[in-house]
Amino acid sequence: MCARVRIEIIDSDGYPRGGVKETVKTFKEYALEFIQRRSPEWSNAKHASQWTNTLTTYAFPIIGSIELSDITTQHIKAVLDPIWTNKTETASRVRQRIEAILDAAITEEMCQSNPARWKGHLSNLYPNPSKVSPVRHQPAMPYSDVPAFIRRLQARDSVSARALEFLILSACRQSEVRLMTWSEIDLEACLWTIPAHRMKARREHRVPLTERMVEILTEVGSGSDFVLTVNGKPLSNNAFRALMKRMKVDQYVPHGFRSSFRDWAAEVSTNHSWDTIELALAHRTKNQTEAAYRRGDQIAKRIALMKAWADYLT
Repeated sequence: MCARVRIEIIDSDGYPRGGVKETVKTFKEYALEFIQRRSPEWSNAKHASQWTNTLTTYAFPIIGSIELSDITTQHIKAVLDPIWTNKTETASRVRQRIEAILDAAITEEMCQSNPARWKGHLSNLYPNPSKVSPVRHQPAMPYSDVPAFIRRLQARDSVSARALEFLILSACRQSEVRLMTWSEIDLEACLWTIPAHRMKARREHRVPLTERMVEILTEVGSGSDFVLTVNGKPLSNNAFRALMKRMKVDQYVPHGFRSSFRDWAAEVSTNHSWDTIELALAHRTKNQTEAAYRRGDQIAKRIALMKAWADYLT
């Protein structure tokens, strides 16, 4: 077991000086360092606080003060047992986060085993999370209802209505549309280029601008750096959901329109490949071999795809 890190102090001539300094880390100390170290790779700034909050609530009270190498399966069970059945999704995330932290500790030789490992370990003790509490997908408006909803949006005179229409036409995520800037727009080329730091997959994403999308951009033209603004400020996080509530369609959520697009593309627009549709949604390829060979973004095919979607909607 190796919870202590041995650090040799070297003098200016390259020889050890004064022996070895040992440091001992508790789970909480190392977890907070891990979160700080990994947070730059997370596309959403909320992820770091979510990690900290869940660990503070469920893990730190039980294993926070325990040295990394002293954590056992029984400790992990003490964290998970109270919440696995009634808060299964939360429990699963807590377990995954503890496992990731302990994996990093193993890499740094601070411990030798990972008692939070699922496969072949905790999977022997707990029922599969998806069987206990199936994943709830974002409620999506059926694609057959979206054209009528687009007409209702077009009848409303507000920035939020134009923005939600743009979101549906582009099949993009809410933050990508809300925080869109004029510097990302090339009206001459009819392209919207979202920089990598604003994308969930941390890869630049080019979105073809259809005729109606260009009309919306022209209509909402503002003096701000941001495209879709109210009093010079970007739309709020809740703008789309609040609009849908006013329009009495709040049984669905804004993010669900991406699923509406996906269902339409799979069931109606049969001329477009699965790969092209996934690229339009900016989904990250899970298969690393496939990802290595997918270097283009099929922009020409996606222009045709997004035009077909716009024609269907309007």
